[in-house]
Amino acid sequence: MTRTRQIKLSAYLVGTGMHVASWRHEQAQPNASHDIDHYIRLAQTAERGKFDIAFIADSLAINEQSHPNILNRFEPITLITALACATSKIGVVATASTSYIEPFNLARLLMSADHISKGRVGWNIVTTRDLSGNTALNFGATQHFEHQLRYERAEEFVQVVQGLWDSWEEDAFLYDKESGRFFDPEKLHRIHHQGSFFSVQGPLNIGRSRQGHPVLVQAGNSEAGQNFAAKTAEVIFSIKYNLSDAKQFYQSFKHKTASYGRSPDDIYILQGISPIIAASDDEAWQRFHALEALITDEQGIGFLSDYFRDVDFTGCTLESLASDVNLGQLSETKSDYKKHQEVIARENPTLREVYSILTGSLSNGHLIGTPEKIADTLELWFNERAADGFMLMAPFLPEGLEDFVNLVVPILQERGLFRTDYEGETLRDHFHLSKPVHRHTHAIPK
Repeated sequence: MTRTRQIKLSAYLVGTGMHVASWRHEQAQPNASHDIDHYIRLAQTAERGKFDIAFIADSLAINEQSHPNILNRFEPITLITALACATSKIGVVATASTSYIEPFNLARLLMSADHISKGRVGWNIVTTRDLSGNTALNFGATQHFEHQLRYERAEEFVQVVQGLWDSWEEDAFLYDKESGRFFDPEKLHRIHHQGSFFSVQGPLNIGRSRQGHPVLVQAGNSEAGQNFAAKTAEVIFSIKYNLSDAKQFYQSFKHKTASYGRSPDDIYILQGISPIIAASDDEAWQRFHALEALITDEQGIGFLSDYFRDVDFTGCTLESLASDVNLGQLSETKSDYKKHQEVIARENPTLREVYSILTGSLSNGHLIGTPEKIADTLELWFNERAADGFMLMAPFLPEGLEDFVNLVVPILQERGLFRTDYEGETLRDHFHLSKPVHRHTHAIPK
């Protein structure tokens, strides 16, 4: 039976929102990034909107220029475990790095959370970008892993984790009081892994969850990152700022997955969006400009000076143009700059706008406006095969999430683009993903 294609939705939950100055908003709760009640309300709002995922990002190091909402916040797996206990259907996805933890530890943490959530956990796999410049120093090392090495390590890391998740067959635990057999030894499996990066014997001291394995999420932008995601991930997170670029990425990535022998229909691409919603376009633009005005010169220029260390910003303000310091012509190799360089060179934004682009808080014009305008944009991108769904990165929380759930979701539902209720219990159910076959047994039905 052919399945009707519908939009998938994930809510990116981060303190007062993606906009770097959102904490200064007159209605903001400045300490929201470490208030569990705030996060519970957000997750429950997203669940009310029938979202597939409540998504928690992470960073392993900070400095004085870091986004305010990451300076004082919860560890992701701890947080999603709490959110799982406060919700019943929505998936909960935590970011965890393959560069600064052992596979056994992470396999155990994630599988524990998956059991507690009754099969609603996903793992956002990252190799960790060293934006702060001091990540390695937090983990007893002096140098961050080189880019290609990080992805080679990540591939082996995921293989080890998945092997550990299959330590126990589905019916290994007998709990037979009469015979005294707690488990069947023949259904316990050690992985005996010896690789380039890890040596792990196993077994893991927790069995498989209701959905088998947590869902694998990834957001690689580089060629190495995309190849890793095409081989491994089940949900992809991307940010493209126009329909053409999004369609090109979608087609290219789906082709990559097919080249690795996977069905493109079993990998979902979510495009990041930061809409600002209001009763009229004018009111929405007013909200956008009000947020942008909260960014101070000290904050913005300080970040840009730290980011572009070879550029002299002396005498600049946030109203200076990118061309004033030749930002569009730099040979800077940072991946998040390279993916925006063409836009910076073509549109010559103010430094305020460059700051917002690089920190992920900039909303595009096609996503600033009425609920109908936002819904029209999402429908167009979805129908044009630029996305299978969207990661809502609300500039301001909780307002941005509440507006989307209350005003945009009903329009998508009326158009038949989004479900009116959950159809399953696990995160794999939400994405129509099969339960992973246990490597030591025959196929297991969903």
